[in-house]
Amino acid sequence: MNFPKRFREIGIISIILIVSLSYGLYFILQDLTEDSIKTSLFEQQRLRQLDTNNAISQHVASDIDSILSKLKVVANSIYVQQGSLTENKTEQILQEMYNETRQLVGKADNLFIVDRNGTIALIASDQESQRTLVGTDISFRDYANQTKTTLEPVFSTGFLSLDGIYRIVITQPIINRETGQYQGFVGAGIPTVDFFKGFGNVYDIKSQYLAALDRNATHLVHSNTQLIGKDFFGEYTQNFTRHNDDLNNLMKKVVSGRSGDVVYSIGLGERLTTGFPISIHEDNETGIPPYVAFIVTPTSQIYSQIESILFTQRIETFSLLAITTAAAIILIVFLIKWSSNLDIEVKRRTRELESANEQLKVHDNMQKEFINIAAHELRTPTQSIMGYSELLATDPENSTRYINPIIRNANRLQRLSEDILDVTRIESQSLKLNREEFNLDDVISSIVGDYRTLLLDDEDKINLDIQYEPKSIIVNADKVRVSQVISNLLSNAIKFTTKGKGTIYVTAEKKNSEVMVSVKDTGQGIDPEILPRLFTKFVTKSSSSGTGLGLFISKSIVETHGGKIWAENSTDGRGVTFSFTLPVV
Repeated sequence: MNFPKRFREIGIISIILIVSLSYGLYFILQDLTEDSIKTSLFEQQRLRQLDTNNAISQHVASDIDSILSKLKVVANSIYVQQGSLTENKTEQILQEMYNETRQLVGKADNLFIVDRNGTIALIASDQESQRTLVGTDISFRDYANQTKTTLEPVFSTGFLSLDGIYRIVITQPIINRETGQYQGFVGAGIPTVDFFKGFGNVYDIKSQYLAALDRNATHLVHSNTQLIGKDFFGEYTQNFTRHNDDLNNLMKKVVSGRSGDVVYSIGLGERLTTGFPISIHEDNETGIPPYVAFIVTPTSQIYSQIESILFTQRIETFSLLAITTAAAIILIVFLIKWSSNLDIEVKRRTRELESANEQLKVHDNMQKEFINIAAHELRTPTQSIMGYSELLATDPENSTRYINPIIRNANRLQRLSEDILDVTRIESQSLKLNREEFNLDDVISSIVGDYRTLLLDDEDKINLDIQYEPKSIIVNADKVRVSQVISNLLSNAIKFTTKGKGTIYVTAEKKNSEVMVSVKDTGQGIDPEILPRLFTKFVTKSSSSGTGLGLFISKSIVETHGGKIWAENSTDGRGVTFSFTLPVV
């Protein structure tokens, strides 16, 4: 009579023991798996930050090289070579080069000419206070003495300028080509904070931010403004960093010209810091880079992203486990099967986590592949520029033949750099819009006109026709970014329209509160396999060269405006139509 009761007691105890053991096993396996995944995800974030840091350092170096090239144009101009440092023609070319530097992400706020005695002879600037410095003696500045002594371009260390702004200066000596005599130099003043803020956050110390130092390890920009102008190894900064040996060793390594990273804590919480030298080819004799850049990320941000992924998986797995446990309590007959199912489910969820980890690895490989593609894309125009520059140097009388290819390839380099920086802005959610009211027809007509002109010089595309019927539509949007999207779509349409006669149709029409712009070509269409991934990074429509960023950037621009973008193959199998919408107001 007591056997059934005894059996029930044993059954209940068995259920409790099995459930307890199952939960314990689940949490142990879950913790082990999550620890492994956290370690792997953190390592991937470290490598991504290094890649981003490298890209920013290269872009800063590219901007500095570009500014230096403007200075060389002034220094080698016929008027400056003749010693006319203050004439109207000299002022005109100085102002022209200054205007071009203002188009860069990192900008100089003045260009100036200094005579052989160290006196400022001429200044081009938007600021009246800068222009009043004409006639000021700056011979006491280290960069002025160094330029006069070495007769080479100089990239100065940071210093507090006469107007109270912390700056660096780039100089190009003026050497008379006939006599070899030093006549002075052309310089560019660069406010460090305004310059580097174009490459990342330099204000908010509680989130990922960018810091930069000169060759003497003096801060040029930092989110803690009290550190600007302070020596990293000085007492003030060392007190701030709590004399952290790991951070000090990283600084010594990067300032010496090598990249590196470290995880450390200085009281503000744990940080991941990566550093890269900003190497400029004009300043490579000592091997010490003139400037270095660091990206500092609170590890709490990294772990919060990882925890967000794991939390969802944890809730799903735990909910399923609870349901399975309840079913086991009610259906004791299926106790053994429940235990088996639990083990299977835990393993399945573990595989899902591991699958997510593999997907992140695939994305990381895609980024590395993109770096290789970008390197190849950069190498081709760079080699062309170097080749034509050498021809120009040896055959200056035929300069017209070489200047246009140099400009064309330089523009190609600039577009690629802008695309890479746009991707960085998009992924860091810092893409900004400068909205204004404008006539969309003016933008489309201008772009169509430019491409029609380009087609006249392309033998493969000479029979290609672009049709567009002007239609006045006023929109409130970022004019430059909308132009970028339309130009990307029209460029793709031309690129993928085969040789021979063809037509590209561009239309714009207003529908209620939005406008729709479409670009239709008669090319080969889009591979159905690629179509679902067409607007993601690194995806191209064919084996043609390219980074696969144009459509990804276009999609981000359109969606930031509140619109949408899509592509459809023609029903007759000839060509594809790209369309996007924008709110009218």
